[in-house]
Amino acid sequence: MCLLFNLYHSVVCFVGRDVHEIKIIQELPFCGRRLQGRIGDSELRDAFGEILNGQADNLAGGVWKKRLNENRHRAVVLAKGRHYWVYQFLFAKQDQSNISQKELAAFRALAKAYDGLDDAQIQQLLDIREFVEIHHDQKI
Repeated sequence: MCLLFNLYHSVVCFVGRDVHEIKIIQELPFCGRRLQGRIGDSELRDAFGEILNGQADNLAGGVWKKRLNENRHRAVVLAKGRHYWVYQFLFAKQDQSNISQKELAAFRALAKAYDGLDDAQIQQLLDIREFVEIHHDQKI
C-alpha cells in the first residue's frame, strides 16, 4: 500500500471515522513543492474548507481540482467516502494547463485505494514520518 503513496507527492487530510475530526497531513516532498510556490499551511487549510463547501471542480471518482495561490497553482485533491482527503498533486498553471486523462485515471485509482486505508495504516505513515500533520481546529 505504501507504494501508492509514492506515485505522487501528497498531502493527506484524514477525517476520523468516529469523532469527525479532520487531520491534515502532508508528505515531506509535497511540502517543498508548495513552499517553492509560496503556499502556506493556512492557505491549504482555507482551501480544504472551501472544498468541503463545494468550491472545487468535481472530476468524479473521488477526484477534485482546487485553485490555490491566487489562481496561479492547481491542486488535485482525492477523497473517498469523506474519510480520507488527499492533496495529491500540485502544479503551476503556467507549466501545465490541466491534468491528462491518463493522470485522471491514476488519481481515481488512488482515491479508491485510499478508501481502503484504516486508522492504523494512517498512523503508521505518521509514525515513520512519511506524513506530517498540519494543525488546525476544523471539525465536521
